[in-house]
Amino acid sequence: MVQSTPPARFIHSSDWQLGMTRAFLSDEAAARFRQARIDAIGTLGRIASERKAQFIVVAGDVFESNQLSRQTLLRTVDALEALPVPVFLLPGNHDPLDGSSIFSSAPLLSASPHIIVLRDEAPVPVPGLEGVEVVGAPWRSKRPSTDLCAQLAASLPPSRGVARIAVCHGQVDTLSPDPDRPEIIRLAAAEQAIEDGRFHYLALGDRHSLTEVGRTGRVHYSGAPVATAFDEERPNHALLVDLTADGSCQVEALSVGSWHFIAQDHAINGSEDLAAFRQWLTSLPDKERTVVKTGFTGAVNLRVRADLDALLEQQGTLFASLRQRQRTSSLTVVPDQLDRDSVALSGYARTAWHQLIALSESADHDQARVAQDALRLLYRLIDASGAL
Repeated sequence: MVQSTPPARFIHSSDWQLGMTRAFLSDEAAARFRQARIDAIGTLGRIASERKAQFIVVAGDVFESNQLSRQTLLRTVDALEALPVPVFLLPGNHDPLDGSSIFSSAPLLSASPHIIVLRDEAPVPVPGLEGVEVVGAPWRSKRPSTDLCAQLAASLPPSRGVARIAVCHGQVDTLSPDPDRPEIIRLAAAEQAIEDGRFHYLALGDRHSLTEVGRTGRVHYSGAPVATAFDEERPNHALLVDLTADGSCQVEALSVGSWHFIAQDHAINGSEDLAAFRQWLTSLPDKERTVVKTGFTGAVNLRVRADLDALLEQQGTLFASLRQRQRTSSLTVVPDQLDRDSVALSGYARTAWHQLIALSESADHDQARVAQDALRLLYRLIDASGAL
């Protein structure tokens, strides 16, 4: 009779992408965004202590690239050194173990023994923990020519009385839009490796959304600990895993990050719709850590459009980023009689005003749009001067 091992409790994380930048963030917001990614390491360490996790695995893309500033590298190593438990780091597609690998830099090569880089496919015992080992499939280039997870599984004998955690990076075929690429992870092969006892849990990285894969309950993407994009589902998480070699596996989602990316369109057809949008925008929490892109549809007069522009400008200073996305916007400006009556102009300015109004109603879409934009600008300038 095979005796079951005591539970291994660990944190599964991935896709830290330390050093990541976003072009749409201001310098001030970008600095906070980069710091949040390093702060997440400390958060994981705090959770490990609170929840009595024995180690942490990071399933690839620890760094945004192999070419990062020395400051980012040193601050990362400092945060890793402060972790209360061993941490296993897997090179992924962003930071492969190639000739220029950041994992071969002096600060990481000389780091404390509890910072363990998975440099090959050999199982590594967890320091201070009997009967538990971690094994990884590191990327050695940005474009592997094979399924590294399947290759790893084929190299492993069935585990005997040892809880073994496999750490891999990449898309699984059941979720990939291009499942025939050579580096795609074949889920059936991975689940067969679990059934054969070659490993007992597969910690995946690359997908930034928290996702359970397959039918075993032992294959998971942890998602990114800090949100990075608008299309992610349930980012800002890691996973707490309780595992034994005899078949018991429990997984719990952990809240880690607090950045949010929101893409939402709004119909604006008058002052009431604008008031509703204002309420939605002002009610969003954590504005300094929230990135919003919004599109508008509908038709409004110049007064409402001017108020909308002023709202976006004022609220834009509060958010990490607030942008109007042109691709989903078709908000038409239709000057009405109130617009015409409210503007006190004379001479050339009045003539230009009426010409722009006429052009804004042109059947030529591009010409009408340019005229509407010019009217918006002129209207705001007049408003600012107190002539309305």
